[in-house]
Amino acid sequence: MSIKPTKLIGMLLSDFDVLLSAGKELHLQPARLIPFYKPGDEMAITSIFLAALRLVNEFRDQIFRTIGFSRSKFLRIYTEAEFVLFERKRVDGLVLVIRGKKIVDAMLMEVKNKNIELKEEQIQDYLEIAKAYGIPNLLTISNQFVSFPTQSPLNIRIPKQVSIYHLSWSYILTIAHILLAENDNNIADADQIEIMKEIVDYFESPNSGILGFTQMKPGWTELTQKANAGTSIKLSEPCVEDTVSSWLQEERDMALILSRELGLLVKSGKPKFKNDLSGRIKYEKKELISNQCLESTLQIDRAAAPLAIRASFDRKNIEMSAKLFPPLDKKSRGQISWIRNQLKQSDNKNHILFEALKPDLFIEIYLKFVSSPIRLHFNEVDSAAEMIGAREIKSFNIVLLKYLGRKFESRKVVVQIFEEMLLDYYQGVLQHLKRWEKPVPQISKTPQSLEII
Repeated sequence: MSIKPTKLIGMLLSDFDVLLSAGKELHLQPARLIPFYKPGDEMAITSIFLAALRLVNEFRDQIFRTIGFSRSKFLRIYTEAEFVLFERKRVDGLVLVIRGKKIVDAMLMEVKNKNIELKEEQIQDYLEIAKAYGIPNLLTISNQFVSFPTQSPLNIRIPKQVSIYHLSWSYILTIAHILLAENDNNIADADQIEIMKEIVDYFESPNSGILGFTQMKPGWTELTQKANAGTSIKLSEPCVEDTVSSWLQEERDMALILSRELGLLVKSGKPKFKNDLSGRIKYEKKELISNQCLESTLQIDRAAAPLAIRASFDRKNIEMSAKLFPPLDKKSRGQISWIRNQLKQSDNKNHILFEALKPDLFIEIYLKFVSSPIRLHFNEVDSAAEMIGAREIKSFNIVLLKYLGRKFESRKVVVQIFEEMLLDYYQGVLQHLKRWEKPVPQISKTPQSLEII
């Protein structure tokens, strides 16, 4: 390499323009909202997405905030960034942040759509380009899911000088939906609202190549059959990797589906693995082998409780549940009446849906000094007081339990059931529940002003 790559950060914008015009290191195209590419082409959606970042302030702020990138409206945004000194390797996007006529931050972007997955060798090359040009960020986008943007679907070596982030197209589409919903994050400018609507229409069209998670990997079926046959399953088996990978993708997809329905971002994943997807996978593989089940939790702002999801492979069932802590100012009989009245409210609010859920609805009662809960069908809750007596209740768990049988093995059907059950449980039960809050302290004695009178 006879020419040394030019560091971009701190470079004057005028010098950057000279560098471009010379054409010895970089060839770039401006990002266009209406690109000159065939619909469905990877570069078409890349150009539209990058143009949306430039044109819609709130969309740009949300995406950049997610990955910790500089939130500025003074940007240069390009597609097809060709790096001449690196065998003319072409990266899908380049974003430059300008402040005081200088480049103060930059990001490379690699995009895949449809069923095309990111390639380790390609991303490793782009990390080297980023390092050479002093570009501190690389963002990858595809239909692959991760729990946190700081995780990567790939197992790659990341230079200390570069941070890598990943977003799924479903996540990006969800952000767009939330900005168009009635909430505190609405787009302020009327013209930008219309631009965002057109972009969402394109993203949701078959031409865009944006796909949700539609089926588990083949290992899901194999592992379920082995669990039910009593066959020993080893941690190193491919079906274990397939099953855990599928589970994590479905976890994220469920969070995004619920986010679009609610108009706010539902959080998923385990925070301890925020920067370590491989660590999360190893943890879940061990849990799967030990317990023959997988569990996830969705955190929903202002909901009475997190939404817990559990898939049991040996029993072929799915559970969705919410844990509530009982009123501390009541005895067990009053606490049971409290939870029963909560569910009556759910029934009153959406009777048709609640009636459909009732056959599969259970209440788990956790008692102090007892390891296993008492599980009662919804219709048996009235008899719980006599069963418990004077023992102290720690918490209630409201469980929707569905036995799937052979459907659990079906890679497509099980995903459909997960997502239908998620929305039914939230709409029919969880959204109507309320936390118990300790009453405001009261002054009981007669005020002195009244004693004087």
